[in-house]
Amino acid sequence: LCCCCCRDIWQSLDPQSSPAPVAPRGPLPSPPCAAMSAEQVSSLCEQLVKAVTVIMDPASTQRYRLEALKFCEEFKEKCPICVPCGLKLAEKTQTAIVRHFGLQILEHVVKFRWNSMPRLEKVYLKNNVMGLISNGTQNILEEESHIKDVLSRIVVEMIKREWPQHWPDMLKELDTLSKQGETQTELVMFILLRLAEDVVTFQTLPAQRRRDIQQTLTQNMEKIFSFLLSTLQQNVNKYRRMAQANCRVGIAALNTLAGYIDWVAMSHITADNCKLLEMLCLLLNEPELQVGAAECLLIAVSRKGKLEDRKPLMVLFGDVAMHYILSAAQTADGEGLVEKHYVFLKRLCQVLCALGSQLCALVVNSDVDTPANLGKYLDSFLAFTTHPSQFLRSSTQITWGALFRHEILSRDPLLLAMIPKYLRASMTNLVKVGFPSKTDSPSCEYSRFDFDSDEDFNAFFNSFRAQQGEVMRMACRLDPKTGFQMAGEWLKYQLASPVDIGPMNSKTGEGLCSIFSPSFVQWDAMTFFSESVISQMFRTLDKEEIPVNDGIELLQLVLNFETKDPLILSCVLTNVSALFPFVTYRPEYLPQVLSKVGVLYINSFTYLTRAVKNVRRHACSSIIKMCRDYPQLVLPNFEMLYNHVKQLLSNELLLTQMEKCALMEALVLISNQFKDYQRQKVFLEELMSPVANLWLSEEMQRVLSDPEAFISYVGADNKIADPVLEDPSGLNRSRISFCVYTILGVVKRARWPTTLEEAKAGGFVIGCMPSGNPIYRNPCTEQVLKLLDNLLALIRTHNNLYMPEMVAKLGETFAKALDMLEVEKNAILGLPQPLLELYDSPVYKTILERMQGFFCTLYDNCFHILGNAGPSMQQDFYTVDGLASQFLNSAFVNLNNIPDYRLRPMLRVFVKPLVLSCPSEHYETLLCPMLGPLFTYLHVVRNSFFQCRLVHEEDTADDNPESQEMLEEQLVRLLTREVMDLISNRALDGVHMAALSLLVDDEMMSTDVTPPSSAELTELGKCLMKQEDVCTALLITAYRSLSWKDTLSCQRTTTQLCWPLLKQVLTGNLLPDAVTWFFTGVLKGLQTHGQHDGCMAALVHLAFQIYEALRPRYAELKAVMEQIPEIQKESLEQFDSKLLNPTLLKVADKRRKDNFKRLIAGCIGKPLGEQFRKEVHIRNLPSLFKKVKPSLETDVLENNEDGEGLTALFEP
Repeated sequence: LCCCCCRDIWQSLDPQSSPAPVAPRGPLPSPPCAAMSAEQVSSLCEQLVKAVTVIMDPASTQRYRLEALKFCEEFKEKCPICVPCGLKLAEKTQTAIVRHFGLQILEHVVKFRWNSMPRLEKVYLKNNVMGLISNGTQNILEEESHIKDVLSRIVVEMIKREWPQHWPDMLKELDTLSKQGETQTELVMFILLRLAEDVVTFQTLPAQRRRDIQQTLTQNMEKIFSFLLSTLQQNVNKYRRMAQANCRVGIAALNTLAGYIDWVAMSHITADNCKLLEMLCLLLNEPELQVGAAECLLIAVSRKGKLEDRKPLMVLFGDVAMHYILSAAQTADGEGLVEKHYVFLKRLCQVLCALGSQLCALVVNSDVDTPANLGKYLDSFLAFTTHPSQFLRSSTQITWGALFRHEILSRDPLLLAMIPKYLRASMTNLVKVGFPSKTDSPSCEYSRFDFDSDEDFNAFFNSFRAQQGEVMRMACRLDPKTGFQMAGEWLKYQLASPVDIGPMNSKTGEGLCSIFSPSFVQWDAMTFFSESVISQMFRTLDKEEIPVNDGIELLQLVLNFETKDPLILSCVLTNVSALFPFVTYRPEYLPQVLSKVGVLYINSFTYLTRAVKNVRRHACSSIIKMCRDYPQLVLPNFEMLYNHVKQLLSNELLLTQMEKCALMEALVLISNQFKDYQRQKVFLEELMSPVANLWLSEEMQRVLSDPEAFISYVGADNKIADPVLEDPSGLNRSRISFCVYTILGVVKRARWPTTLEEAKAGGFVIGCMPSGNPIYRNPCTEQVLKLLDNLLALIRTHNNLYMPEMVAKLGETFAKALDMLEVEKNAILGLPQPLLELYDSPVYKTILERMQGFFCTLYDNCFHILGNAGPSMQQDFYTVDGLASQFLNSAFVNLNNIPDYRLRPMLRVFVKPLVLSCPSEHYETLLCPMLGPLFTYLHVVRNSFFQCRLVHEEDTADDNPESQEMLEEQLVRLLTREVMDLISNRALDGVHMAALSLLVDDEMMSTDVTPPSSAELTELGKCLMKQEDVCTALLITAYRSLSWKDTLSCQRTTTQLCWPLLKQVLTGNLLPDAVTWFFTGVLKGLQTHGQHDGCMAALVHLAFQIYEALRPRYAELKAVMEQIPEIQKESLEQFDSKLLNPTLLKVADKRRKDNFKRLIAGCIGKPLGEQFRKEVHIRNLPSLFKKVKPSLETDVLENNEDGEGLTALFEP
């Protein structure tokens, strides 16, 4: 009957005091299957004790431990006398580990056997568990926390199954237990807390049981809250007399209150003149209880709901409450950096932030006045903003922003007086100090609590600074002149201060700053501050109020400042840009500004680090920005600038290709102000003449058309002895880059006048469309189109470089020249670069990296030209003869060999802009011939990749195959999203669809995502669907992607594409196999992505739509449904009969969908953690709150023809 033969197995485990454990002679005996005597229970418990000891002993062998574990698990699953064994093991005389296992047995019984247990056995178990709470535990200070936890779990599991219907006195029993002592009171607190968490927070039980329990809790909430408050008060009073046990109970009471405050009616929180809030404020000064009190206070103050219910929270702005909050903060901060006190400070800061949010919400009308203690509140809030902890500083920003933009509070004199103080604090907060690895600031010590690495801190600080900039702009909207005055003072101070490079110099130049140098961090902070406040001042003040003289004075100081440090130069350049609007008032300073930016910054370095490259690129961007935003101001100096640019371009090695192109872009932007087609055309011809001569030369045509010649020309077939210094073909590469950069700059920047009258007067309008819209001509069209053939030849050649025979021709040094740059890999994988490498390392470490950068940039820029050509040249571009075939023979050549990291930019910067800008009259001649083969290729490649991921892949030859696999998988996901975004943005009608595709966040999976019923295909979408091959490719791509392991693509496709595409072919004669395939594809998607609520909701909706629309015509769908695991055949028959009989289809759409979801539940995927979890079944009890629907007497009207019976319908 029993497992008494295990003495050989469960011998003593101490190898020093006994022989080594003997291996079992056979399989372990099964647990008993009949009732046992007390001796047999004791014997079995001894075996269980030995098994548990083996499991927990680190000296046990793996096999022995697994055998013991198997024995224990089989015992829990099969033994019919688990309850007496569990109770015996849970006795106080046992060790904590054994007691915990005994209680686990009891918990297992309640969770998995309760429904089949006899009533008397349930009562027996319940009484014994309550007895364990009463006298079966150690003293509160001695008992292990895991024992308390599992004991409370057992009681809660019984409550979830029996209360209130079968256990109406549960609350009374808990109250009685709590009167026995601190140990029992703490356990009662644990029970009440876990009950609230399971029922309300996590909702881990069926809807009806949850509703019954929650409603009963709500009905008894006044008693529960009174019990919690009295328990807290009594134990706090005893704790103040140095009773440590009462402190434990007080902490438990606060934790339990925190579990209820979030959802109970506000009336309970504010009852008795806010007694709870008053008590919590008092506890803020109790060292052991202050964190729990702050948590409760935070939850209470963060409550949403009706404004009327929240008004009592304003009591926290009173003298007493504010005094306790501030004194607690001062005490905690004054005791130095201790983790416990720091956590408390964070909670207090959150409390003040939540108070500010409530203040902004309540002070919206005359009912709630601005509190008298607003000044004290703002002072205390400012103290957190100036605290050394960067985390605390950042926590206050959202609330400051809410206060500064509040309609009423923003006009309050107290808040207006706080603006200079806030801005002064911001000047300190913007300085990037506090890196965890450093000790140069008091913030560093706090950062070591909050951040794991310098990279984490850097990411946080960048976000914090951007947030702070937004709040500063709000503050300066209220007081712009104060912000400008502070910015001016700080700028003058920095200009006059000597450069302090600090202990950590730049690696590339003696005496130069690194990003950690004291001078640079100050310059960096000052620059951000100035840029924020000056830009806001120009937006806020009227033209007459602008302090022009002060601004020009600052600009002169900046222009006269001399330094060779690239990091500081970049800051100076930003200040020039920020102060440039003042030049509109004094145009005579423009030449000096252009000279400073154009000459000093672009041509002032003999070495090239990332910092130097950044400052030169910054200078180029500044010139372009000036010419873009103030073209009329720069126009009078056009000739001077043009001559200067020509002088710089005459030296081929003086500037990088990007810098040359930036200067040319600036000239093109100014030339747009000619507003004279002929004049601008002549200028562009002259500007592009060197490019055209080089680009159209016989040598260049040969190089661009032949992959092998191209490889040789750019030097990719060479073997370099010194891969750092030697680069014989660098000049050839720069010539190709210069041509491509220039074409791109002209295509992007050359435009006609914005107003129709000016365009007509300048000769830019050549006719009208049938719709009446004008047809413009671009002065760059003629020059660009004659370069187009060679550009397409270059793209074709670049694509063919990925052919295996071409890759084999690459030299030994450049074998990986076509691979991704490490920077690109890190960006895709989300890996941050070391901070110093961002600024202090050479731009390219080796010639290989230089070659990789050349290929990458060249490929991207070629597609940027094609993507911008349509919007730039419009009709002249779309009417090029055979444009679609030219694209197919260039951009889409050799796609099978092109890696995903090159396909992405093609889709993003070429195909998508082309599709978005293409006029409808060119859909059939341009887009359909081009997109058909593209979509066909993409869906085949995507599907083959994801299918490969389902089978075992061979090891790659990469040094780090796991990292490579992650990279490939992420690339496929990103490319898939590009494809889906391309289709959904253009194939679907309505602005809301495009917006939806842009707004869905990678991490956000809303449960209410369902396709808009109004989603329809656009004209382009319908045109594409008329082409059989395109239609097939679109449908297969959309429905296959549902089961690809990319949650975001699945959700976007489900909500935006699948149904509108399928709806277009419903009217035709679809093959039954095709219909089955579509429906099966959705079910496969549910199997793959059902664990995500957003995907699951959208996929269920789509499956319901397909089944409801096509089931009447295709009986094959029912056969698919019958294959779903665990489907209820009778329920399916009922659902089908109602669906096929329209007269029975009276159920609301939502209810029909819920029924359908229950039918297909067997194919909805579960998270990995739940797939093998044993399911817990909690039976519903007779509902206490079910409303009886009164039956309507139908003969009331029939028997009263005169209508007198109508009154009977309204009688009580």
